[in-house]
Amino acid sequence: MSTDIKALLEGVKKGSVEVDDALLELKKAPFKELGYANIDLHRKVRQGAAEVIYGAGKTAGQIAGIAQALLESGQKTIFATRVSEEKAEKIGEIIQMKYYSDAKFCLFGEMPEVTGNGKIVVATGGTSDIPVAEEAALTAECLGNKVVRLFDVGVAGLHRLLAHMDEIMDAKVIIAIAGMEGALASVIGGLADCPVIAVPTSIGYGASFHGVSALLSMLNSCASGVSVVNIDNGFGAGYLASMINHT
Repeated sequence: MSTDIKALLEGVKKGSVEVDDALLELKKAPFKELGYANIDLHRKVRQGAAEVIYGAGKTAGQIAGIAQALLESGQKTIFATRVSEEKAEKIGEIIQMKYYSDAKFCLFGEMPEVTGNGKIVVATGGTSDIPVAEEAALTAECLGNKVVRLFDVGVAGLHRLLAHMDEIMDAKVIIAIAGMEGALASVIGGLADCPVIAVPTSIGYGASFHGVSALLSMLNSCASGVSVVNIDNGFGAGYLASMINHT
């Protein structure tokens, strides 16, 4: 969308497009009404990324309809988060897409070229954190970033993390994902010279309170440069990491 507007303005500058014609194009509705949704067609112009579909609570038909409207508006890469396998199968019968079962993530269109300035490292404390990590990693990749995955490098075996110091020191942004006591973010924050985005997960035994204990640990991190997103919010971490990596 932003590319189209730039081409339109360049056409006016060169004289190949009349001012009134350009004005008419810019006046077109910045959103599209589908009855069940108002699709924000100008979000990529404002924020640099197209609208993302939150799949939980939506039907397969609604998700497919929103994705189709966005693709028809000229967006090349559209994705939906929190889509169950059963729902994904029904979506696939309506519109072409690729489904990533670990992350419950649907991709419509194509993966973009890498436009980020550096690498985003996504690290997890344990294997159980991978679904949230994949949501973060795929979000970042769909927004044009190179992602390095470091899975199961938690503090119960710290040597596993230290074996990847090259990746940690070379990262532009690190997403640290952990449940239990959430200590991974503080450890990485004490090693890296880049921003660290901490993601608490709902993984853990009873007193972890479905991720609240990890959330509080991360909020109280003594390492500088650590910020925290909501419990299990891989999407939010991936989106923020992309913004930092494109700055």
